[in-house]
Amino acid sequence: MKILRNSFILLILVFLVGCSTFTQTNSATKIGLLLPHNIDDQGWNSKGYRGLLNIHSSLNVDVFYKEEINTIEKTVATINEFHEAGVNLIFGHGQMYAPIFMDLKDEFPNTHFITFNSDVSGENITSLHFQGYAMGFFAGMLASEMSETKTVGVLAAFPSQPEVDGFVEGALFQNDKMDVKVDYVSSWVDIDRALELYHNMVNKNADVFYPAGDGFHVSIIEEVRKDGLFVIGFVGDHSDFGQATVLTSTIQHVDQLYEIAAKQFINGELPSGNIFYDFAEGVISLGPYSTEVNEEIQELIDQAIHTYIKTGKLPNEINNNDDL
Repeated sequence: MKILRNSFILLILVFLVGCSTFTQTNSATKIGLLLPHNIDDQGWNSKGYRGLLNIHSSLNVDVFYKEEINTIEKTVATINEFHEAGVNLIFGHGQMYAPIFMDLKDEFPNTHFITFNSDVSGENITSLHFQGYAMGFFAGMLASEMSETKTVGVLAAFPSQPEVDGFVEGALFQNDKMDVKVDYVSSWVDIDRALELYHNMVNKNADVFYPAGDGFHVSIIEEVRKDGLFVIGFVGDHSDFGQATVLTSTIQHVDQLYEIAAKQFINGELPSGNIFYDFAEGVISLGPYSTEVNEEIQELIDQAIHTYIKTGKLPNEINNNDDL
């Protein structure tokens, strides 16, 4: 069975990384992970995989995973495989799993299902929500400050992403004369379409970009680097693509959130329903700044984030009478 082979390889890999850490496992818990795409995307899926590695190494539980689980049929089949293997906590790494989990959860009352950024209800299901609006807002502020043409662009997968509206609002808050271009790829993984939209934005004078799609963002970053323009990374830290290109990154620490949720489950403390996380919980942050971003701009963004963590208010929600 493929999932058992995958999990066996995973366990061997982790064992080789640190033999003495994994001599025992918590036999009461087995954790499974469904990934919609492969673990080598340098984004959402790879961070989910790293989260599973963290869980295994820190909590000493058996873990299983399967990639390219992106249809209802594959999801149902894998849940059944996990059930036969004794898995009692299943992470579905994306919104697409929420309706499937909602349909199946009553058939597996002894399994707890975890999904992301979706509205769920029930005793044995939890949705972990990243508050994307704020991270988009701060990305927009920075893009606005760094644009020489006063034209910036966000390339997103779908209109439902809150970071898109956040980016637009942040850019316009910083400069209400800013021209903010917004285009949707209508896919997480359609690189050709994303590049087409990117080049359209370049032709319209955009010089700072926010590729808010973890399946095509790396290709956009590489193209921005070739064109000598600026980009803000999405989901992961992309500073390794070059400080002359990547101004900073809006990072969702999925791996840390996985470990938090798994610990809560093992301790019998995992809430059901919808749970929300933001900068204040430490699971969203900005990455290192490029040397192209001067100290004054860095301090501006950092102070705005500090105030948001302290008060829950973004810069456009603060008035002069607020005690900060």
